[in-house]
Amino acid sequence: MDWSSENQAYLMKLISMIRQQLEWFYQFHVKKNKKATPPDSAIVEKKLKEIAGKMDSPPAIEKLVQRLGLSAFERDILVLCAALELDPGFTDVLASVHNDGSLTQPSFSTALAVLKDAHWSAISPANPLRYWQLIEINNAPLITKSSLKINDHILYYLTGVQYLHPKLREIAEPIYTDGLLAPSQMQLAEEIIKLCTDKNESAQLPYIQFSGIDNADKASVASYVSTKLKLGLFGISAYDVPMNVTEAAELACLWNREAALNDYALFIDCSDIDSNDKNRTYALKSFIRALRGLVIINTHELTLNLKQPTVVFDIKKPSSTEQLSLWKEMSGANGNSEALQLNKLVSQFNLSADAIHKAATEIFSNDLKNQVHNEAYQDVIQKKLWKTCCNYTRPHLDELVERITPVASWDDIVLPDPQKNILRDIAVQVKQRSKVYGDWGFENKGLRGLGISALFAGESGTGKTMASEVLANELQLDLYKIDLSKVVNKYIGETEKNLKRIFDAADDGGAILLFDEADALFGKRSEVKDSHDRYSNIEVSYLLQRMESYRGLAILTTNMKNALDKAFMRRIRFVVQFPFPDAVQRAEIWKKIFPQNTPQKDLSTEKLALLNLPGGSIRNVALNAAFYAAHENSGISMQHITKAAKAEYDKLEKPLTSMEIKGWQ
Repeated sequence: MDWSSENQAYLMKLISMIRQQLEWFYQFHVKKNKKATPPDSAIVEKKLKEIAGKMDSPPAIEKLVQRLGLSAFERDILVLCAALELDPGFTDVLASVHNDGSLTQPSFSTALAVLKDAHWSAISPANPLRYWQLIEINNAPLITKSSLKINDHILYYLTGVQYLHPKLREIAEPIYTDGLLAPSQMQLAEEIIKLCTDKNESAQLPYIQFSGIDNADKASVASYVSTKLKLGLFGISAYDVPMNVTEAAELACLWNREAALNDYALFIDCSDIDSNDKNRTYALKSFIRALRGLVIINTHELTLNLKQPTVVFDIKKPSSTEQLSLWKEMSGANGNSEALQLNKLVSQFNLSADAIHKAATEIFSNDLKNQVHNEAYQDVIQKKLWKTCCNYTRPHLDELVERITPVASWDDIVLPDPQKNILRDIAVQVKQRSKVYGDWGFENKGLRGLGISALFAGESGTGKTMASEVLANELQLDLYKIDLSKVVNKYIGETEKNLKRIFDAADDGGAILLFDEADALFGKRSEVKDSHDRYSNIEVSYLLQRMESYRGLAILTTNMKNALDKAFMRRIRFVVQFPFPDAVQRAEIWKKIFPQNTPQKDLSTEKLALLNLPGGSIRNVALNAAFYAAHENSGISMQHITKAAKAEYDKLEKPLTSMEIKGWQ
């Protein structure tokens, strides 16, 4: 027989024992048959031991008794209530005992009269039956006369059907991870396991708090610990904890019951909780303090003063060396990592162990893994590795700022040679940062100044965003545009918080961050006359500090370079001045502005170059002219350009002079 069948047999044997006691009570007390012989409980107990001895794990009822602390009498009350659901003839037995055909439900009074080892404390709300809500009471004027019913979920548990309680299932998700752990993470996991197994059996475990910024690796560590301790792991969000303290306490009690019966551990995600939200933090702390068993609290910066033993573990991402080892292991590239440029990959992307495992599993199908040492496939694998890593570092940043899909290349941008050369220097430094910082040891001199930062200055439409696209294409990196005028917040400290979220999210992939409208934050810093001035300067300093330590490229754009503080300028590595294009440059822009398939009709780039417009406005004119021509089903002519140019000049609130369109008609 399997465990389920044996468990059923054990439970039915207990029900049979209770039925025998009821039938004897009926004969002896109701029928006044003084010759009735009480059942021999020793025979039943012997049979129960025989059944239990054959089982791989204890019967559900005995596990419940042991875990929740029920007495023999309380166990029998629970079995009495279960019998009513599982034995169709049990209602008739109860009616006989009550000597009333309408009384077919058990009560405390029935249990106290019929069952062995009865004690009044079983009725107490503080005792297991009522505290753990194992039974439901249909209140009567006298509690002893109230009818009793077994909790449906507990009935299923006793019959061997195990599932998470519906109230918990609404907010809790099982956590299963098969991701790799780095050696440093494995060491922390083993420390947690030792902490849990060394404790006194009757003592409450300390709360385990995970600090750090990567939720995936923290979940992997928690999953590994739970698996080794033979516990099922469930996760809930701190936002699902009721704000009402009474409701939170009831939820904690329900979890404690389910965790004790089913060997569960709880992972509470508090990573997004605002420490300034006092009401939620108070409710959360009340909830956690009521929990028992293995409780792992995931935080980033929130400090929870639980006034109970708490052990904090800082779960960091794998080191660069560990990440390289994981990539080698997952790719099968041991001894051939240079061919796949795994060092470059690790330098650019700071991935968690979980992300490396998922990305490598996605990339290296059996066929592709077999081609790791085949030179013909290595370039394909390199590009796939790079692209996949970009994908795995996007999600958190995509939630915060706008990602731009770069389409411009070096051939598209029109700039004087000195400016183009600076852009190429920027690309070279980003490409070689691994060699200079890592291999040559510059990173050992401190993190400050290791970030690559640039200031793009010039009027709107002169090519600042296009230059950023060119760099993103050249470096094969994501480009994110952040409007600093929207990031700057009037509330003290909020700007810094917004910037921190952006940099933290971007740091994993070293994406190119394009901070637009830098003048919103980087105007000449004022003398400190009030608290707002002081905090504005703190925000500027914070952004500069993060730019200097950022592992990617940070670009700031401004229309007013002269308005920027010289102290700020000294901390920017590259400055590119985007001039307003002259006639020669405008002609070059016009030559490149139309796609190859665009029909044209007698366009003169020399005449078009007379329009005194920057590149961005030239693109607007060309695009609008294309729509005019398409509507007329003809090629783009000077007439269409004239109409589009007038609309663009009106938008810019500037006059279109006759000299600019001289000879167009």
